[in-house]
Amino acid sequence: MGYNTLALFFDTIYWLIVGPLKNKFVKADSIFSQMVFAGVGSLMITSFVAFFTGIVIAMQSAYQLARFGANIYVAPMVAVALARELAPVLTALVVTGRVGAAIAAELGTMKVTEQIEALETMALNPVRFLVVPRFLALLIMLPCLTVLADIIGIFGGFLVGVFNLHLDPYRYITFSFKYMQWKDVWTGLVKSVVFAITIAMVGCHTGLKTKGGAEGVGKATTMSVVTSFILIILFDCILTGLFYFTQK
Repeated sequence: MGYNTLALFFDTIYWLIVGPLKNKFVKADSIFSQMVFAGVGSLMITSFVAFFTGIVIAMQSAYQLARFGANIYVAPMVAVALARELAPVLTALVVTGRVGAAIAAELGTMKVTEQIEALETMALNPVRFLVVPRFLALLIMLPCLTVLADIIGIFGGFLVGVFNLHLDPYRYITFSFKYMQWKDVWTGLVKSVVFAITIAMVGCHTGLKTKGGAEGVGKATTMSVVTSFILIILFDCILTGLFYFTQK
């Protein structure tokens, strides 16, 4: 899968950059519909996961910090943990389960019912018509969902800090942004871009290579989700090492 997925990625970049120069544009309606499916459709579940993750981090860190009388530091711990790590990773895993699986199933069904071959017969490139819109949609919407997860997760921690730990709301917010740096935010966004590329490429490649009818579509969907999960965790480990452990 590695070499073929990489080839699909460069093919996608080719149609994204060179296609418009050859007057072969990708339909805006197609990109917009994929953005709605990937972004708006994932909004509720992403918010739900981020909100309760913020609450859990706040409660866990408060349990430890209370022994040192340092409950106020719950605020920066929640903000930094979400921005650096949890918001981009959890959002990517949620989108993989919902959008990545759907991409693999949809393209896999088109493959086994020979709709992909029909496009090629009409001299229409499947990468330009099917892959590029999904790639662009995830590339735009996953960072947006990650920023939203940051905000909602911090709000979840804020509720615990104010109503359970009885911290001053203004002081909680001040401490959150005092210790959170821009680097925490942009490294999380870089991760979300890498995860978006991973989900799109794995889902599209698995779908386009599907064989074996309905059973093959099921296997392709499962393989897409499992592979994306593993790659997201792997890339997260690599990027975290690059951002925070290679600088003196």
